[in-house]
Amino acid sequence: MMNILMNLHKEESGQDLIEYGLIALIVALGALAGMGSLAKSINSLFSIIAGELT
Repeated sequence: MMNILMNLHKEESGQDLIEYGLIALIVALGALAGMGSLAKSINSLFSIIAGELT
C-alpha cells in the first residue's frame, strides 16, 4: 500500500495539463476584466461621434 502511495506522489503526467489550464484561466479572467473597460470607452466614443453627426 505504501508503494502505491509513493508512486502516486511521484507521478507527474497530468501536472502540465493542470498548469496550462490554470494559465488559460488567468488569461481569460484578465481578458474579461479588460473587455469591460474597453467596451465602456468604445461606447462613449461612439456616443461622441453620433452627437457630432446629428
